[in-house]
Amino acid sequence: MATIKPSGRKRRLAKAGSQTRWAPFWVVPKRFGLKRARHIHPSRVTSKKRDWRRSRTKA
Repeated sequence: MATIKPSGRKRRLAKAGSQTRWAPFWVVPKRFGLKRARHIHPSRVTSKKRDWRRSRTKA
């Protein structure tokens, strides 16, 4: 990819990068309850699991 990127592509890549983060720690107990929350990892709440090596975006 080019070193100098158009601003639109940079925005799309930034959005895709933020979608792949783990959910905040407080989301898990809020969604599953305090008792089950200890056994659930925050990445299970994240909707899009993408890695720069494994899968591409249409950016």
